[in-house]
Amino acid sequence: MVMDEKVEENGVGEAIESESNSSSPDIVQEISNVVESVAQLGDYRRAHRKDCFSLVRRMKLLLPFIEETRELETSISDQGFTCLIKLKKAFVLAKNLLKLCNEGSKINLAVESEAVMVRFRKVNDKLYRALNLVPYDELGISDEVKEQVELMKVQLKRAKGRTDTQDIEVAMDMMVVLSKDDDRNADSAIIERLAKKLELHTVEDLQIETVAIRNLVTEKEGQILENLDQIIDLLNKFKQIIGMEVFDIQDNPIMHKTLEKCQSLIIPHEFLCPITLEIMTDPVIIASGQTYERESIQKWFSSNHRTCPKTRRDLDHLSIAPNYALKNLILQWCEANNFHLPIKDISIPSEIYSGDVNQEILCLVNDLSSSQLEVQRKTVAKIRLLSKENPENRIAIANSGAIPPLVQILSYPDSKIQEHAVTALLNLSIDETNKRVIAKEGAIPAIIEVLQSGSREGRENSAAALFSLSMLDENKVTIGLSDGIPPLVNLLEKGTVRGKKDAATALFNLSLNHLNKDRAIEAGIITPLLQLLEDIKLGMVDEALSIFLLLSSHPNGRSAMGHLPFIHTLVDFIKDGTPKNKECATSVLLELGSGNSYFILVALQYGVYEHLVEIKSCGTNRAQRKANALLQLMTKTEQI
Repeated sequence: MVMDEKVEENGVGEAIESESNSSSPDIVQEISNVVESVAQLGDYRRAHRKDCFSLVRRMKLLLPFIEETRELETSISDQGFTCLIKLKKAFVLAKNLLKLCNEGSKINLAVESEAVMVRFRKVNDKLYRALNLVPYDELGISDEVKEQVELMKVQLKRAKGRTDTQDIEVAMDMMVVLSKDDDRNADSAIIERLAKKLELHTVEDLQIETVAIRNLVTEKEGQILENLDQIIDLLNKFKQIIGMEVFDIQDNPIMHKTLEKCQSLIIPHEFLCPITLEIMTDPVIIASGQTYERESIQKWFSSNHRTCPKTRRDLDHLSIAPNYALKNLILQWCEANNFHLPIKDISIPSEIYSGDVNQEILCLVNDLSSSQLEVQRKTVAKIRLLSKENPENRIAIANSGAIPPLVQILSYPDSKIQEHAVTALLNLSIDETNKRVIAKEGAIPAIIEVLQSGSREGRENSAAALFSLSMLDENKVTIGLSDGIPPLVNLLEKGTVRGKKDAATALFNLSLNHLNKDRAIEAGIITPLLQLLEDIKLGMVDEALSIFLLLSSHPNGRSAMGHLPFIHTLVDFIKDGTPKNKECATSVLLELGSGNSYFILVALQYGVYEHLVEIKSCGTNRAQRKANALLQLMTKTEQI
């Protein structure tokens, strides 16, 4: 969805053809203007922030070269002019890409992460090709600037589009969150974690993202948007997490619903509820001094939130007071502009919410040390429920000192207490700070013990907890060194469907660590992964292939999976699998074939070629790129 390269390139190409009548000073000025506009873009989306800053830095480093070219008083040759035109083209492509990463939908950029990386590689390649044509003497370039340009060329040549670990983790989280048949306990945890990674966890963030997605729909009007439904679904899940109102973006992709009846008017911003972006009919003030629509803020409070949705700060109390002054201003504006306020369904009582959750949490933490087993059992169960409800509770529970006694309780022989405790720790681990505290308190070995010998639900939630904790690289190492991988492999092979899914996500995350790949292979992970490929009804083909892709980069992994039946299985999925199956299977085969041409020859014997040609023309965006790379590799292999 972020890729319109043919259209984009053709547009730039046409512009360049028309520049044949332009002078070199004109083009130099236009290049300077592009750099200046890029410098004003500011921050970039988290997923590609490093790549954006690197690209901007390179463009700025070329300013001395551009300035020295501007000072040239004599005419230049065709080669010099061609160099400037190609440099301008590269800069325009860079500007378009940077603008996308600055203003585009964060969710779409994450979904299309690999396509964006391809565009970064393309820009770097075009910059390199343009700089390779520079006639230094003819342009009067100084030795100092020449050295700088040559160093830039070396950097560009070395630059390779590599997907960061963070991007892979985001991709795996998305696979879990967007799965329609996934009902694991950690779903809400993964949604919250993903929202934080994409920086979409505040009302303001989600309002901006809503506008970005509306713009995306508008720009692509009449075109098939491959992932649009998934993008909107994920946006709505993020909104539900923080209590925002959910509505169908596609009802009116250009403007908000309120403005449909009043297209010629611009409603003053202060008249709109920060949560719903609807004009307020009953504005009320909360403890932070912010004003909201009564119904919206009461929904927020009834979802156990004790923060201001706009400022995200804790509130001293949950009392609300009518904002009569603002209401009168809204009514006056409506009358002056002949605008009719929407009729609200007042179904939520305007009561003042009370109750001190923090005091309740302190009492519960104190009861964790009770000498009565039944009291402890009920207490842990309550903490489990409270820790699942919202981020504020998780922070309050941890700050109240609950984590150390919860870790101690994990060693109790009572399976129900173990189950509640490990699930409470799972919920608490959603918070990034809590992850470190939980690991520091020695919870990982204790969680692994529950994974090995706990109840069915306890084992499943232990796997989910290890997955959550393994988001921190240091915890990946600790889990591997604590022999956490063999019991996860065992759960992957013998667990329930939910247990298998929890184990798969944990093993995927842990296998991002190179040493853990070897541990997983030694623990026998290949056999249960092959079973997942054989039992399509489990719906875990994509998860299995994703783990295979990680393991295929390890020598022992390639050796373990590089046998004829496995290659045949990959070809079968490339031939008859779902679009996502085809994409994943093609990626695995490409990784295997890049290290050993034997696998390519075997796949060709199984008739993979024609199916790759088909995927290249009508597969998913990522599948098309992988299929194209695999076909090129096959051509080289056949020539050897």
